[in-house]
Amino acid sequence: CCNALSISRAKSITRSNFIQSTASVIFFSDIVGSSPACAADKDKNPRYIESEVQMKYGDDSKGNPRTRGVLVRRFTGDSTPYSFPRSPVSLVKEWPESAPFTQKDFFRADEGDDENFYTLPRLVYHIDEPAVASLTQYYRDNIKPGSSILDICSSWVSHYPLEFKDNMKRISATGMNPLELMANDQLTDYEARNLNVNPTLPYEDNSFDVVTCVVSIDYLIKPIEILKEVRRILKPGGKVIISQSNRCFPSKAISMWLNMNDRQHLELINGYLQYAGFGKAQAYDITASVPGERFNDPMFIVEVTK
Repeated sequence: CCNALSISRAKSITRSNFIQSTASVIFFSDIVGSSPACAADKDKNPRYIESEVQMKYGDDSKGNPRTRGVLVRRFTGDSTPYSFPRSPVSLVKEWPESAPFTQKDFFRADEGDDENFYTLPRLVYHIDEPAVASLTQYYRDNIKPGSSILDICSSWVSHYPLEFKDNMKRISATGMNPLELMANDQLTDYEARNLNVNPTLPYEDNSFDVVTCVVSIDYLIKPIEILKEVRRILKPGGKVIISQSNRCFPSKAISMWLNMNDRQHLELINGYLQYAGFGKAQAYDITASVPGERFNDPMFIVEVTK
């Protein structure tokens, strides 16, 4: 079971301590965390927030209860040396009236139970800091204060600016791992849900101003059904912001995704959105510019309004 949360600031973090801590946490029943104060001025925000997530495991009649702290470093997206150019990407593919996809297109090398794959929380990043920062800045510039936001396929971080916790009306999330969601201190509420098994969203019609999905649409085997749900729960004039890089778990990504390049990924997402009932989307390359570095992770946005 998972109960309430408490995260404390860590004075320092080392790779060896982090690995030793995470390697020790196999079974646990309690995860605790609380958020640090958020500065309203992005120029005064720290670049990193280092925290200790306390986990209790083996807490049953047959276990040997132990508590272990996992040291995590959160990227705030602020106070970095990066710059954030944004370039529109033309979406030119004409999709047929009916979706041309076959069951084979959504085959995955690992067809095992996703819930088993995601059982242990991964309190790590799957894209690099410049990619996270570019997405954070995009959210700051494109999501209005007072919005109700839903983050699907979410985890222990949603990459929103620090001030969103205070100036948004609501931040909800669905994701595979309830422990990761519990550690996400920006959320108002969350529900763990395997969208590949149950491609529905547990929210009323016209509930949200914005729905986000971060580097996860490549894992969905029923993306059109899920995006139809996204359209249902969006308010009129609400928008979807789907972000994508070039990183993934290859064993869990669908086969046609693995056979495409970055540009084709954007066209595919646009196709999904059109078959879900949306109009044509807009795409952007928002890859951060890093001084002295040419090969940081790319970041792309596909966005459309209901």
